[in-house]
Amino acid sequence: MNNRLRVLRAERGWSQAELADRLEVSRQSVNAIETGKYDPSLPLAFRLARLFSMRIEEIFTDEG
Repeated sequence: MNNRLRVLRAERGWSQAELADRLEVSRQSVNAIETGKYDPSLPLAFRLARLFSMRIEEIFTDEG
């Protein structure tokens, strides 16, 4: 799954650690999501969408 998380985070000037704190996850989890090594759970995807005021589909796209 592709995502725009790194770009969205950078636009706000947040480090991975700052985003992790806002989401209540580890910095390593943020890194894994950004690099495509881990797909977030649905509840985490919804938290991301709320945090960025976007729909999940605007942040994550199917690779196919």
